Amino acid sequence: MLEALTGMLSALAPLNLLILSAGTLFGLVCGALPGISGTMAVVLLIPITYSLSPTAAFLLLISTYLSAVFSGSISAILFRIPGAPEAVATTLDGYPMAERGESSKALGWAISASACGGIFGTLILITLAPQMAKFALSFGSPEYFALAIAGISVISAMNKGNEIKGFICAGLGLFLATIGIDPMVGSNRFTFGSAELMAGINFIPVVTGLFAISEVMRKIQGDGKVDPVKVARSKNTKSALPSIKEWLMPGRPALFARSATLGTIIGILPGVGATTAAVMAYSEGMRWSKTPEKWGTGIPEGILAPESSNNAAANGALVPLMALGIPGSATTAVMLGAFIIHGMKPGPLLFTDHLPFVYAIFGGSLVANILFVLYAKPFIKAYSHIIKVPYSLLSPIILLLCIVGCYSVRNSMMDIWVMLGSGLCGYVLERYKFPIVSIILGLVLGVLAESEFRRALITSRGDFSIFFDRPISLVLLCVAAAAFILPFAMEAIRHFRGSKKAAA
Repeated sequence: MLEALTGMLSALAPLNLLILSAGTLFGLVCGALPGISGTMAVVLLIPITYSLSPTAAFLLLISTYLSAVFSGSISAILFRIPGAPEAVATTLDGYPMAERGESSKALGWAISASACGGIFGTLILITLAPQMAKFALSFGSPEYFALAIAGISVISAMNKGNEIKGFICAGLGLFLATIGIDPMVGSNRFTFGSAELMAGINFIPVVTGLFAISEVMRKIQGDGKVDPVKVARSKNTKSALPSIKEWLMPGRPALFARSATLGTIIGILPGVGATTAAVMAYSEGMRWSKTPEKWGTGIPEGILAPESSNNAAANGALVPLMALGIPGSATTAVMLGAFIIHGMKPGPLLFTDHLPFVYAIFGGSLVANILFVLYAKPFIKAYSHIIKVPYSLLSPIILLLCIVGCYSVRNSMMDIWVMLGSGLCGYVLERYKFPIVSIILGLVLGVLAESEFRRALITSRGDFSIFFDRPISLVLLCVAAAAFILPFAMEAIRHFRGSKKAAA
């Protein structure tokens, strides 16, 4: 206990505080720039960590990653450009709030939800890391598949009255997820002889195109909607943290608890990540809401759910890394390399041989979540001056940032063409009222669903009962089936009652 307390307090040492502050500021900048995610920010810092002690090195990396996960929501709210993949769900309600002149309120909710979700995830990390790691190991291919299907099933509720268009967009997302080399047999699928397409369709160019490029096209054409640049000028965009009374409004405490818990659980599952956590928290928040039709129109709940979840997941991803030596996300995979560089072996022995170091990391995570709240307000105030530039000058800058950001992910021109094609597709789909968020659901969860479905069938030698013999998988599939069927059943009941009244 004394070693643990010493480790927690070491995060408050002057040098470590300085390192945490530097990492937080660097993460804020990288997360707010389209295409430069937390993973890339951590990669850029790896060479710098050579000359630092292990504690200082990991405090720098973790603070950078945590603040970058939050910072992606800034450009998502102000520009409809997710600065990081984890912020894609925040765009759905954050940007409509900004269009109404409520950008300060939206940013305030993003800050507070991110900080609370991050602290929640860290507390779980401190108290239950070894136990949660063992729970993660109980998830096999059937559970991963059922989890992905449960997430996709929310399309029925998300597109109430417009289910057909929702399923069409989800099918498009699922199709995009199949492009590239088959993960099981190694054959090419829909690559049309292109070597660049063999690597598959990257998530970032698709999201950037669907949201950012289509928005630039919409603003250039002009469709009579409120211009967020004028809103920013008139309202002096900053951040206004929500009050305790706003936090305690009916449904919000339960939404936070559900989203943060879901994010932590998904975060500890190896290979899933904070982006999936944010998308699933948004879909589950809508599923449990009494007013699901309001989601996507600009409500605080649409920011609270994904932001609390993705930051909890970012902390949760450290559980399998530190307790088992298994990276829970792309960023923690990079951090695994940093462990090797510093001659440390993550796993169960880390908690016995290097306990002060472990708790220094835990303490640093708590401090980092507090620091980005302190730094976010002045950073947003400085960042928001960008959108006061006339849109005729701002649009080519946005376009350039999108191109540079997408190209830097894999140094591939194909990603640029995918981004531009996705932008045109998103513009056309939105004009005809197709829900592009369903494409994101299909793309994010499609890869997970397909690979784990086929892996489970290989394990069971083609026996489909493997999905129903395991309790977690069975429960998730039942929830998914109910979510698919319930909206249609309710509509049929309403139609029957209406025809019965008309006949009477």
